Amino acid sequence: MDKIDPSATQAVVPVTRIARRRALPGREAEYEQRIRGMFGEMRKAPGFLGADLLPPEHGGGDYQIVVRFDSETSLHAWDVSGARAQCHAQLREVAEGEPEYRRLSGLEAWFAPAVVPAAMHPPRVRMAVVTWLGIFPTVSLVLWLIAPLMAGWPFLLRTAVLTALIVVTMTWLVMPRLTRSLRGWLNPGQTQQPLTPPR
Repeated sequence: MDKIDPSATQAVVPVTRIARRRALPGREAEYEQRIRGMFGEMRKAPGFLGADLLPPEHGGGDYQIVVRFDSETSLHAWDVSGARAQCHAQLREVAEGEPEYRRLSGLEAWFAPAVVPAAMHPPRVRMAVVTWLGIFPTVSLVLWLIAPLMAGWPFLLRTAVLTALIVVTMTWLVMPRLTRSLRGWLNPGQTQQPLTPPR
């Protein structure tokens, strides 16, 4: 089980976790059904943002289960819950071994994680376009509002502060919303079963 010490981080940063696991041969449909049941339980958990079930590219391959929470603390609360323990007990009956986990946050989670099969990665050109769509207004706004207030600062200090503001704004405000809004365009034809909480 992938356990997290919530005291290890103080920042409230959205986190994405990917689990890789293989269904027992001949029980793939049952495995997928139980994963969707687990998503239903996750939906009740505080801080849950959404989840995706990504099937293997080839028969007998690994499934990718991608879950998103608003913070490490929320993810930890789900990890230690009785609902999760029950779901995982049911999944062990139809899966091989224990899942392998990878956790992403900040810049790393802007686009599809590397653990997802290559065929499901967004095209590089589209990633570049979305990145520009985020950077252009962010940089323009920072230069218009903040840069004039630093006119008398040393060049390196001014550059360091401005770029830090841009990175923080892009990582935690702009890119998560932009990639979520343009997900269909970023991943044309991607096969997945998404689950996001009701608004």
